[in-house]
Amino acid sequence: QVQLVESGGGLVQGGCSLRLSCAFSGRTINDHAMGWFLQAPGKDRDFVAGIIWSGGTYYEYFVKGRFTISRDNAKNTADLQMNSLQADETAVYYCAADGGGRVNYYADSLRGANWGFWGQGTQVTVSS
Repeated sequence: QVQLVESGGGLVQGGCSLRLSCAFSGRTINDHAMGWFLQAPGKDRDFVAGIIWSGGTYYEYFVKGRFTISRDNAKNTADLQMNSLQADETAVYYCAADGGGRVNYYADSLRGANWGFWGQGTQVTVSS
C-alpha cells in the first residue's frame, strides 16, 4: 500500500519561498505520477502541479512560472518549490500519487489522473 507523508509547510510572508517535500513508500515511485494539490479554507481541493514517471510536468495556470515540481526516484520523494507565494495561497497542501503503471499523461490530462493515494496534508500560511 502506498503511503505519502508531506513535510515543509509553515508560515511565510507574502513574496517569500517555501519548499514542500513528499516521502513515498510502499511501492516503486518510478511507476507513479505524483501531484500536489491545495485546499483553501471552505473551498474545494485544487490541482497545482503534477509530474509523470518520466519527468514530464504540468502546472495549473495560477502557479506557472512560480512553482516547480520535481521528483527524486532514488530518494522516493516528490518536491514542490514555491516562490513568490501569495496570501490567497494559504491552504493545506496535499501530495498525491496515481495508481501506477507509468501512464503517459499529456498536458492537462494530468489534472484528471487517477489520484488514488493521498498524504495527510501540510499547512502553508502566507501572511500579507
